[in-house]
Amino acid sequence: MGMSLAFHIIFAVIGIGLPALMVIAEWRWMRTGDAVYLDLAKRWSKGAAILFAVGAVSGTVLSFELGLLWPAFMRFAGPIIGMPFSLEGFAFFTEAIFLGIYLYAWDRISRPAHLFAGIVVAVSGVLSGIFVVIANAWMNTPAGFDIVGGKAINVRPFAAMANAAAFPETLHMTLAAYAATGLTVAGIHAIGILRGNTSAFHRRALAIALTLGAPAAILQP
Repeated sequence: MGMSLAFHIIFAVIGIGLPALMVIAEWRWMRTGDAVYLDLAKRWSKGAAILFAVGAVSGTVLSFELGLLWPAFMRFAGPIIGMPFSLEGFAFFTEAIFLGIYLYAWDRISRPAHLFAGIVVAVSGVLSGIFVVIANAWMNTPAGFDIVGGKAINVRPFAAMANAAAFPETLHMTLAAYAATGLTVAGIHAIGILRGNTSAFHRRALAIALTLGAPAAILQP
């Protein structure tokens, strides 16, 4: 499971950060009319789709591993932290639906509607990460239940989700995802510029990536 997590977290982080980059690029295209921004939005959306698919498969493996490798824990904790996992599934399918709209409806819906679809993809990706991290936070600071006779009773799902570690952990993870994705993308395009390719594509991409990654890195708690 450790290997599965190490593999999955890469795609989960990019799945949070890359949709934000494509939305920023499309928004700048709508404001400026610069075709380079449109090219960036389309390229990043294709990358987001591929990485989303890989992340979905690796995440499914993890969901099976929770039950197969930790049956006693899930028997005890499942009724308590089942809600954030269910909400993560809802956010995941919402992201999948609107990612399909974003990829294939460039010429089929209005520009504002298309941008809205991208925003939904970006927000759903963040929410997916938040709900999973809430479950992890609960394991660090359990809340929302009473123990009688070794069994959990009086389960309060919302109180479990609002455990003491939930906010700092979700804030840290979300900002870390933005910082890691933004600065990695910025590094890729910076290398291209240092190698002599000073095209508008690399310069615009570098600026957008730093717009996302640098503030997130600075604000990281």
